[in-house]
Amino acid sequence: MFSKVLSAAILGIDAYIVEVEAHLEGQLPYFAIVGLPEGAVRESKERVNAAIKNSGYLFPQKRITINLAPADIRKEGSAFDLPIAVGILAAMGQVSPEILDDFLILGELSLDGSLRPIKGALPVSVLAKQKGIRGIILPQKNAREAAISKEVEVYPMSSLEETIEFLNGAKTKPRYELDVDEIFSHSLNYLIDFSDVKGQEHVKRALEVAAAGGHNILMVGPPGSGKTMLAKRFPSILPDLTLDEALETTKIHSVAGVLSSDTALIGTRPYRSPHHTISDAGLIGGGHIPKPGEVSLANHGVLFLDELPEFKKNVLEVMRQPLEDGKVTISRATVSLTYPAEFMLAAAMNPCPCGFLTDPNNDCSCTPPQIQQYVTKVSGPLLDRIDIHIEVPAVKFKDLTSDRSGEPSATIRERVKKARQVQLGRFKDRTNLFCNARMESKEIRKYCEIDDQSQELLKMAITKLGLSARAYDRILKVSRTIADLEGSEEIKPEFVSEAIQYRSLDRTNVI
Repeated sequence: MFSKVLSAAILGIDAYIVEVEAHLEGQLPYFAIVGLPEGAVRESKERVNAAIKNSGYLFPQKRITINLAPADIRKEGSAFDLPIAVGILAAMGQVSPEILDDFLILGELSLDGSLRPIKGALPVSVLAKQKGIRGIILPQKNAREAAISKEVEVYPMSSLEETIEFLNGAKTKPRYELDVDEIFSHSLNYLIDFSDVKGQEHVKRALEVAAAGGHNILMVGPPGSGKTMLAKRFPSILPDLTLDEALETTKIHSVAGVLSSDTALIGTRPYRSPHHTISDAGLIGGGHIPKPGEVSLANHGVLFLDELPEFKKNVLEVMRQPLEDGKVTISRATVSLTYPAEFMLAAAMNPCPCGFLTDPNNDCSCTPPQIQQYVTKVSGPLLDRIDIHIEVPAVKFKDLTSDRSGEPSATIRERVKKARQVQLGRFKDRTNLFCNARMESKEIRKYCEIDDQSQELLKMAITKLGLSARAYDRILKVSRTIADLEGSEEIKPEFVSEAIQYRSLDRTNVI
């Protein structure tokens, strides 16, 4: 007795077909699962056994062999419970085999036969569409996520019994449908706004410049100056996600298992803020079977690292590659996976170990060597990838008590969008270049020409203020962004002057 059920598994952020083959023969009772199953898959035989019996079906007292093909890729997770149970019942003749080729079947079984949600429903739904498979059967709580992929019939089930009745035609069930465009338009709203921030106008300006050019930014200031509050609102001034970007972001969150069951589509730029005790695997991704890390969960959004010098040095150093390439590759002996990591880095740090070096209301207790040691915990190569360093002073009392609201995020976002459109037009012939922050030396020479007065400003900045040589290209790129925000083809001296102010950590007197 033999049956075959189509299911799927996740590799990276994409899904692939897994054929669940069930073979029954009349020997002593035995249950084996082959095809490189990991722990949760091996344990599924206990869940399947109990679920079949508690759903009112007869569990066969035979030798049962389940093969998960292709057998050379490791399988993990609990999503194979339902297809294994269906395969066993189909091999016994309790399920019509003709309809099984029309569906991808996934779901975790409880011991009473009810279904629990799984990870990666959206990538599986996309796979069904690509392979021309009619539909997908999965747990009720995954329905909204799976229905985002159009042209695929989604049938959510609450139990094994309901699934078998549907496959046998004993129970009709309408396909689950969503209006993707309506959900996308409704999901574009941010819950927090820049108008909530009192004062700090020059820091808001720096964040606007960073958003307009895709520049990474580092905020330096005492505790309570509003660095975290500003960073949380940073995504709200970035250009709106496109539908393709939203789908890719949702897929990553789905695979990582952090997508809420009531969230069909992530329509706003993601914001991730890991604690400074995070490991390099947690930040970049990894594990025995690699999973996406924080840099991938922040794809198309913002990764905020608070208390930057407190992060372990090796954790910060492994972030250099995704900052440069916009992707992260994780290699293991059996598999090599690439996850997207097209994020903007926003970081914050105190000016000294106690935090009060630049605070006029508190005395700093740190010695100059302690301050130097603290600041140099952030390596030069990492600072090379951060275009803007901005000092965030303590908020003045008159700003805190002011009734005047700040500029709303929507207004700032419109200016950022216009600047990004200018850059997209400028780099239309380049496939991997879409913002000023990504310019290399060739593009900087072509698009960042400056006049003699601006050259003198840069010369003075490097010789008199002690700016490092690495700051030269950063200043030119930021100047180009400021010009784009102002709608100017020419990079004017005042734009260069403003960009020079955004390199505070490159000065020889360090803050």
